[in-house]
Parts: sequence; structure tokens; C-alpha cells
Amino acid sequence: MTELHVHLDGSLRPETVWELAREQGIALPVRSVEELRTQMQAPVPCGSLGEYLSRFAVSMTCLQTEEGLERGAFELGEDMAAEGMDLAEIRFAPQYSTRQGLSQEQVTEAVIRGVRRSMDTYPGLRLGLILCCMRGDDRETERFNQETLELAAAFQKGGVVCGVDLAGAEEVYDTGRFRELFSRAERLGLKRTIHAGEAAGPESVWKALELGAMRIGHGVASIRDERLVRELAERKIPLEVCIVSNVQTKAVPSLAEHPIRRLFDAGVRVTLNTDNRTVSDTTLSREIQVAREAFGFIDQEIQRMEEYAREASFLRQARDGN
Repeated sequence: MTELHVHLDGSLRPETVWELAREQGIALPVRSVEELRTQMQAPVPCGSLGEYLSRFAVSMTCLQTEEGLERGAFELGEDMAAEGMDLAEIRFAPQYSTRQGLSQEQVTEAVIRGVRRSMDTYPGLRLGLILCCMRGDDRETERFNQETLELAAAFQKGGVVCGVDLAGAEEVYDTGRFRELFSRAERLGLKRTIHAGEAAGPESVWKALELGAMRIGHGVASIRDERLVRELAERKIPLEVCIVSNVQTKAVPSLAEHPIRRLFDAGVRVTLNTDNRTVSDTTLSREIQVAREAFGFIDQEIQRMEEYAREASFLRQARDGN
């Protein structure tokens, strides 16, 4: 199985966060691992994307040390291996783990060590890393984003870092304002995916395409624009769809109204992903089960989505020289 869209900070084990918090002297507002698990998981549905993102707060406090970052990355790889996955791309924002003095370079190196250890321990597993730039309009965010691009360019030669992403408050910060950032990413030879069409409409996806996005994170709002759907199909732009998360964040009104079947039938290269394994209490196997039960996808169609994902993998493309 292949997964293209999963966030490290949204996929930590609650038991690990509990232990890391104790080791790091972090006071948690809960009295047990089970209470922590409840706090880390988002309700279905959430009131908003903001409520969903609030579930990351505790995890991020524990991802401010090299030891925590390396352990979290290793264990996510271990969880994927246990599920039977063989190819995955994990994304994270290095700038979000610099609150206690780590540099973005130290953060990235720690995560690389974790995924390398996973691959050494589970030889059938191949992992890549996507570094997330963040939406924002202040100079510090701009500076951090430029640094993230430079790091991605430097580390991609090592064979683990395989691309960059744009994440954050899509409904607040227009995708189009990051044109210069992604022009630089292209000049640096970086593979590019952008969160779009999740908290904003089809126009956000159009702008992501204008910015040179090679894949679209979520992209479910595309269904509201027939011309955009045709464009995605004709250009073979993959969508990194996360069914369970899309329902939770109200990217779609309900499970029954999720457009994955309509997008797939229109020829769009839909792929299945978890987004955040802990926050959404999901696995790739569960996402596949939901696709089967809620939308009637049969084995051959599930296999086709798997093929779409493998073909769209930045890690595989780098290996094949594409």
C-alpha cells in the first residue's frame, strides 16, 4: 500500500506523547493516556477546520527535541509497516519544532534519522519526507519558509526528503500570495504539492495549479467547478484525498456528499490517504474500507487508486529520474 499525505504531528501515538511529556517535564491537562487519546482525537464532525487543528497542540509541545522527533518518526514508520504498507511520504513543518531552540536543520535531521531507522528495521518499507511551508503573512513566516525550501533542496540529495508542501489556514491566506515562494521551489528543482480545495473553494485549486503544484492536498472542492475537474483529469494531477478527515473538518458536508466517487468517475487521479492517523483515528486500511462501503469502490478501482499513488510518489519519481 502507498500513502502520499500523512502528517507526522497528527499521527503520534498517545502513549508516546504521554511518555515524552513526562520526560520533558511538560504538564498535561489530563490524568491518563486514555484521557490524552480523547484530547488528541478530533470529534466527528468538528465545528471547523480550526477545531480539528487544535488537536495538534499537545503533540507539538512534545516535538521540540531531537529525541522526540526521531522517536515520533520511527514509530510512525513502525505503525505503517505493521499495517502492511511499503511506500509512504510523511510531511511535517520544521519551523513548528523550533520553539525550544532547535534549528530547522536539526529538526529535519532528527526526523530523517527516525525514518531511516524505520527503514533499517523494516526493510520492506520505503519512506520519504515532504517539508511543509506554512501559510502566513508576517516576515518571520516568510523567512522560515525560505529556509525550509533551502533545507529541502539541500537534503533531497540524500534520498529521503522528496518534496515540499504548503499547509495552514487556506481560508485565511489566499493560495495565490505564495507565487514567489513556489517559483523559487521550482527553480530549486523541488517536487511540489499544495493543500488546496479543503477549507477554500475551487479557485484555491486553480491558484495551486498556477503555482506549479504537481499534486493537490485534498482538493475536494474541485467538484464544484466542472472545468477544473476536466483540467485535473486532462493534466493527470493527483488529488491526495483523505475521506475521514474531510468529513471531520467539514471540507465536505457529510460522508454521503463526499465527491470522491464523482471525481474518480470523471477521470481524476484520486488517491486514498489518512491525513492524520491519530487525530482522525484512522489508518489507510480504514480509508480503503470506507471507500468500499460508502462509495461502492470495487477491488479493481481500489487497485487503480493505488497505482495512481505509486505513480505520483515524489520518492519513486526521484528514484526513476522523473
